[in-house]
Amino acid sequence: MFKKILIANRGEIACRVIKSAQKLGIKTVAVYSDADRNALHVQMADEAVHIGPSPANQSYIVIDKIMDAIRQTGAEAVHPGYGFLSENMKFAEALEAAGVAFIGPPSGAIEAMGDKITSKKLAKEAGVSTVPGHMGLIADAEEAVKISKEIGFPVMIKASAGGGGKGMRIAWNDQEAREGFQSSKNEAAASFGDDRIFIEKFVTQPRHIEIQVLGDKHGNILYLNERECSIQRRNQKVIEEAPSPFLDAATRKAMGEQAVALSRAVDYCSAGTVEFIVDGDRNFYFLEMNTRLQVEHPVTELITGIDLVEQMIRVAAGEKLALTQDDIGINGWAMESRLYAEDPYRGFLPSIGRLTRYRPPAESASEKRIIRNDTGVYEGGEISMFYDPMVAKLCTWAPDRGTAITAMREALDEFEVEGIGHNIPFLSAVMDHPRFVSGNITTAFIAEEYPEGFEGATLQEPTLKKLAAATAAMHRVSEIRQARVSGRMSNHERHVGEDWVISLGGQDFVVKIHADHDGSDVEFADGSRHRVMSNWTPGQSLADLRIDGARLVAKVSQNATGFRIRHRGADLAVHVRTPRIFELSKHMIEKTPPDTSRLLLCPMPGLVVSIAVEVGFEVQDGQILCTVEAMKMENVLRAEKRGRIAKINAKPGQSMAVDEIIMEFE
Repeated sequence: MFKKILIANRGEIACRVIKSAQKLGIKTVAVYSDADRNALHVQMADEAVHIGPSPANQSYIVIDKIMDAIRQTGAEAVHPGYGFLSENMKFAEALEAAGVAFIGPPSGAIEAMGDKITSKKLAKEAGVSTVPGHMGLIADAEEAVKISKEIGFPVMIKASAGGGGKGMRIAWNDQEAREGFQSSKNEAAASFGDDRIFIEKFVTQPRHIEIQVLGDKHGNILYLNERECSIQRRNQKVIEEAPSPFLDAATRKAMGEQAVALSRAVDYCSAGTVEFIVDGDRNFYFLEMNTRLQVEHPVTELITGIDLVEQMIRVAAGEKLALTQDDIGINGWAMESRLYAEDPYRGFLPSIGRLTRYRPPAESASEKRIIRNDTGVYEGGEISMFYDPMVAKLCTWAPDRGTAITAMREALDEFEVEGIGHNIPFLSAVMDHPRFVSGNITTAFIAEEYPEGFEGATLQEPTLKKLAAATAAMHRVSEIRQARVSGRMSNHERHVGEDWVISLGGQDFVVKIHADHDGSDVEFADGSRHRVMSNWTPGQSLADLRIDGARLVAKVSQNATGFRIRHRGADLAVHVRTPRIFELSKHMIEKTPPDTSRLLLCPMPGLVVSIAVEVGFEVQDGQILCTVEAMKMENVLRAEKRGRIAKINAKPGQSMAVDEIIMEFE
């Protein structure tokens, strides 16, 4: 077994690898850029080596710098994580030449399967079902349009060396094919240093289901069941689960056997993933093979009990798999929610900044429930614009799907993140969505269910009433606290009122509080009651309450007129008023938001890549104005209506803050 391994990656995956290495008694070496000098993976590792400036193409994906770090530390093996150099054949070859073990597949398998064009051809030759498409190289945008027409719209434009949703576009017509080709090409060049593009048919009503494979150097290859990864935005997975609620035993077996056959064709060893698109009739088509560990591997670990990182290390050390296919079962159900530094209210655009508060739910494990949080950040740490926006992977396990979803809802309710935009509200909303709960999902789920973007969850009246009862009880506690402050008014005893009007979610609830030593009974005007019990005290940001005996968790912050309550994807301004003040409040003038229709605001913190117009230009609806890049994602900004450019405040290469004015219109 190895004595020391280097992790050629960063963030949560580096932390994840370190944990398995520590379990095996192996020392670890971290590498870091300028931006990651104080990162969690640097703190966790036994040694750390600085490898260059913040941009990944000047640090993490420079092979020579990683090789220098190996020489400096005497590492015997390298785990590449996922992304960066994990699927780079040249890196694997460089390690082989230096006599350093690569904790991953051989370079030949990476070459064959890591390139999507080559892998499609090999899959076809091996008899694996594939999606119709053009596997050859595409010269320019016009050829891309011609090929797209031949295949038939809609088509998927993909970077050959891509991964993680980068360099991917769906085109429904000639114009989208032309623009999508160029954008994919640019993204691929920036993210992977390889701008080759291919095009394939986009399968309608698709589910994204992948098979985990695991092989050793002795010819043993197993499949570890499937993961459902259909909840995606911009071709980037958001929520995964294992097993899939859609597959039956026969389809699972057929997909697993095809995945193993494909792996065997390239002498695959280590952990890998064969991805399929599955239609509504359970016909499945090979999509790609990722010759690395996947982001969503924890859900497979939770239902199989197999530590995939440990297995990868053991395989790289030459050990035989101690398992057979008959040993692989499905125990319970697992969910994974990817917590991203992105603003769901702004089209999921990246968000950067300092984590002023980062309090994940406590990890735990029992026979009935497991809570797991794979993360690479900490409270006070900074989310950089240079890397992927993932903050954490929150996972839950339970004996069945319904209970696993319930566990995830509660865990998301408990997860406190402040200082950056994040997608917890969206994740919570999905967990409550009837379509998701039913398992009737496709890769178009987000586009179909949130066509105008995510604007927060709308809570039903029963939930609003519970929150109204909770805030009434919390307000009473807060009022009692204030009444006990000495010196406020001499010879005057402050009385804490019992009658209140709670306004939230567009509804007003008239309530009366009957308190006792153990809690409060909150009576509504219609005669209904809720019993509220809690240990919440003013100043606590998380309220863990019991409403009629059932648990309710909400994030709480107080303000002058009540509370800000965040629960199950809803962000609510809750006003707690006396009946008289409530009557007077109806006469208050509402503040209208400023008119920004003549301004182009930067939707995210990022770098201006290009400006496509000049002062005085007349632009049409849908015309490209400029391109902004952040966190490896290129965002094209277009004109929303016809107009003339009056002023341009930015130039290519300039860093912009969110809502900073890029240009003005007449």
